[in-house]
Amino acid sequence: MDRAQIIVQPPSPSGGRRVRVGGQILGIAYTTADLLEFLRRAGLDEDEVALDDPGLIEWRGGGPDEWGVS
Repeated sequence: MDRAQIIVQPPSPSGGRRVRVGGQILGIAYTTADLLEFLRRAGLDEDEVALDDPGLIEWRGGGPDEWGVS
């Protein structure tokens, strides 16, 4: 898979964040482990994914430490 822009939406009121690659919704992630699993299934090697790489992942409404309602 080419390195497509990954978009992680803001946390929803019930928790979790929608994850998109290109125009495709991969699912709702509740943790970074969920996100990495979605990306693995999409063909990315989790060892090559840097969660803080703005060229790869666009975090909306908080970064990789924001996953749900506090």
